[in-house]
Amino acid sequence: MPRLNVNIDHVATIREARKSNEPDPVLAAYVAELAGAEGIVVHLREDRRHIQDRDLLILRKTVKTKLNLEMAPTSEMIDIALDVRPDMVTLVPEKRQEITTEGGLDVLKNPETVAHVINEIKAGGIFVSVFIDPDAKQIELVRKAGADMVEIHTGNYANARNEKGQENELIKIREAVEYSEELGLRVAAGHGLNYTNVRKVSTLEGIEELNIGHSIIANAVIVGIEKAVKNMVALCR
Repeated sequence: MPRLNVNIDHVATIREARKSNEPDPVLAAYVAELAGAEGIVVHLREDRRHIQDRDLLILRKTVKTKLNLEMAPTSEMIDIALDVRPDMVTLVPEKRQEITTEGGLDVLKNPETVAHVINEIKAGGIFVSVFIDPDAKQIELVRKAGADMVEIHTGNYANARNEKGQENELIKIREAVEYSEELGLRVAAGHGLNYTNVRKVSTLEGIEELNIGHSIIANAVIVGIEKAVKNMVALCR
């Protein structure tokens, strides 16, 4: 049974739409933990479009479960991670023009840089995961680079147009999970998961954690964060 980690980026997205001080992602994280979330995820982007440095600093002091910092593999973010010291870091791709992350980090493009970032962060005593597509070569490179975990990108599964397409993507995810375990990597999964598609992924053996954000926050606008998180926890179990 995978643990549910809640990404609270889009609480900050709502706040930044008006450049105000509400809603507060720190408070959202607190309520999410009370509702059963076993981790809090934030992506500190280069353009600071949602989560801000101050949010991260306060969350480091207040999160009682586990704080997972998503970040691009850059020198700026290495410095921030080593200063703030989250419980774990997840390396993700980042483009200024994208609405949301469009796929896994392409480790094949620059394996030396990824390995350097992983080594720097691990030297600081921080657990490291890498967000990748369900691809054997990417998994091999992540293992070679020294990461502790992979987070399998589930976006193609979530965006599949029909049941057959969804099943084909689910097979890729399952094979990626199995291969990652063979290589000694721990496994998480996330992106695009929601209340209607999460069950099939949550039943795959080997997935320790599911990282879900947008669907929970969108639902929370209607029913509140506590109920939205509790409902997702129930589906994951």
